[in-house]
Amino acid sequence: MLSLYGFINTCLKSLVIERFGEETWENLRLMAGVQETFMTYEIYDDVITLRLVQEACKMLDVSSEVVLKLFGEYFFSFCKMSGYDTMLRTLGGNLVEFIENLDALHSYLALSYEAMNAPSFRVERMDDGRILLHYYSDRKGLHHIVPGIIEAVAKDFFDSEVMMTILNQSEEDERTGKKEHVVFHMVQKEKVTKRKAQPRQKGSTEETQAEKEDKEETMKRMTARYASLQLCPRKRSPWEIVRSIVMLGQGNLRQSFTPSYPKRLWIEEQAFCNAFPFHIVFDQDLVVKQTGVNIQKFVPGLQTAGIRLDEYFTIVHPEVIFNIQSIKKFINSQFVLKTRREMLPEIHQNQSTLKLRGQMMWMESLNCMIYLCSPKLRSLQELEERGLHLADIAQHDTTRDLILLNQQRLAEIELSNQLERKKEELRILSRNLEIEKQKSEKLLYAMLPTHVANLLKEGKRVEAGEFKVCTILFSDVVTFTNICAACEPIQIVNMLNAMYSRFDRLTNIHNVYKVETIGDAYMVVGGVPVPTDTHAERVANFALGMRIAAREVTSPITGQPIQIRVGLHTGSVLAGVVGDKMPRYCLFGDTVNTASRMESHGVPDHIHLSPFTYSVLKDKGIFEIAERGEIEVKGKGLMRTFFLLKNLQKSDEQIMGLVDGETCVYHEDPEDVTDAQNEVSPEDTDGGQKEEEKKEEVENPKNHISSSSLFPGKISPDHLIQFDVTPAYESPTDFKHLHNGLHSDSISTKFCSIL
Repeated sequence: MLSLYGFINTCLKSLVIERFGEETWENLRLMAGVQETFMTYEIYDDVITLRLVQEACKMLDVSSEVVLKLFGEYFFSFCKMSGYDTMLRTLGGNLVEFIENLDALHSYLALSYEAMNAPSFRVERMDDGRILLHYYSDRKGLHHIVPGIIEAVAKDFFDSEVMMTILNQSEEDERTGKKEHVVFHMVQKEKVTKRKAQPRQKGSTEETQAEKEDKEETMKRMTARYASLQLCPRKRSPWEIVRSIVMLGQGNLRQSFTPSYPKRLWIEEQAFCNAFPFHIVFDQDLVVKQTGVNIQKFVPGLQTAGIRLDEYFTIVHPEVIFNIQSIKKFINSQFVLKTRREMLPEIHQNQSTLKLRGQMMWMESLNCMIYLCSPKLRSLQELEERGLHLADIAQHDTTRDLILLNQQRLAEIELSNQLERKKEELRILSRNLEIEKQKSEKLLYAMLPTHVANLLKEGKRVEAGEFKVCTILFSDVVTFTNICAACEPIQIVNMLNAMYSRFDRLTNIHNVYKVETIGDAYMVVGGVPVPTDTHAERVANFALGMRIAAREVTSPITGQPIQIRVGLHTGSVLAGVVGDKMPRYCLFGDTVNTASRMESHGVPDHIHLSPFTYSVLKDKGIFEIAERGEIEVKGKGLMRTFFLLKNLQKSDEQIMGLVDGETCVYHEDPEDVTDAQNEVSPEDTDGGQKEEEKKEEVENPKNHISSSSLFPGKISPDHLIQFDVTPAYESPTDFKHLHNGLHSDSISTKFCSIL
């Protein structure tokens, strides 16, 4: 199975994000089932890249040819942005030279990317003037990337346009492993830059005397410079001299250069073999004629006369059949040869095999090929593994410097890998931190109203405020104390969790605020902290939903549905945040006590309404309400109360939020929450609260608290508020059934140090 470095996948990710956006990449990644980020120097399976390309074709509804060509264009730009710009620009002076040196660039990059399996390129010049580009790759179906890359290179580096068409596509028989071979016809068109004619100025028809003198002086300097040059071997005519000067001025010195060769080679055989310790000369039958001294030391079999080169070496790159015809065809490629382990001396067979990298040159007059090479090494560690030393490499050979420089490069790559891994770890930690932050905020918003929680998060003070009218609901479970006495604690927890989970869902359906749960007691309020005209209607519908939901929960004793009592009252309250360490949003006032009285004086499986709540609901005309009559209410005397029976306009499914996936029956009022909440100053509350405080002190002296204590930072532990909402029972023996802080159906003491 082939593999790719993360650099390729990172490039593909960058392309999708830049052209189509983050959301498109996320969708593509999920469809392809791949990870979110890729490490640059980490190896990934080819399947990941191919899967991304396939899913991109489906998502964008385009052919793979379009996607791959677009990727090829972007890959060139991505390589430039990644620091390879200068390296790419210096590959060649024209497009053909650039392509011919791509294999050399891949060979260099393989020093850093050891597992890189790069494609190979070969340019063929036809007799009819056509230029063919041969592309070889181990990966099938990716050849459309090539036109994208080549066209981008021609446009950027050589200011030209290239048209590439596929002439042939097959599995190359000449190459081992059945590699894909694609032949492109490459047509290059130079862009002609037209110079705009400069407008003539007045008086410019005749050159001035100064301009003439300047031109003559320039010509004299050029003539003097040319005269100082050494004489050429042959005599040149005056016209050739002038032409050379002109060509020199146009920057075409390279085209006019003619090399000079000696009549005989001024180097003896021994000196040549020592100067080039790694070289091999072989004929067209691959018979070795001459070798360097150091290659003989590591492959002693080469000293034997008449041996064939393919007996001791295999060709690693390019992967061609080992014969002189294939080598000639790829003469411009860099050749990598590897020694056959079985042909090495026994002392070297336990070492890593030696690889040679170099250039093949055909010597026509001798009918032989010379292979000028050096050991292919990446680091000092590989040098040691092969039993080599730097002294074995010729001093003029840049392989020495390459090994030392690449040793530092490998250390930088390892450091880069560590940094990328740490970056990925930090990204994952940051994402997990954000998830945990969301969980914390969710808990915070469950404890406090949203706008109150946001103010506290910003370190701001939340002022207490008076709500002129709101509706409060209390509920409890009938015979809860008896259930607690007969069941295991875990059964009680499971029962309450099942019930409260249903109630919590209903708070979202009817948009009421859950204040607190104490044991089996559940308290909500409508119109606080967001004032609304439909507070009573919301709480009434919520109460109807509670009664339906409670029937879905069974008693662990009898297995029958549990029964609840519900009480509602409407009135004004004072609300504010109490505490620093665990701030709570508290409600204060007689309305809280009266609502609790309605619940404790209620009837099982009934919704008990105070006369104030009844007066608000009766005008709605959407509820069926029955009168209960006058009853004695502790601390309140005789009260004429009512029972809420049903909603005349909404079905049970609508009340439970089960119709059409409805999640919220009511929506927030458009008015600003902070503006709608009337803040109370000490001057405003002193007079109005005295009468309220007197009532509270009669029932429970501990309930007294001044409005100034509602501000965060000014609360002491003594200011925790507990409302005693115990109904008027004459016999004190009714208290004997208290169990673990929970109460029976005859006692309903609730703590309203409320959220």
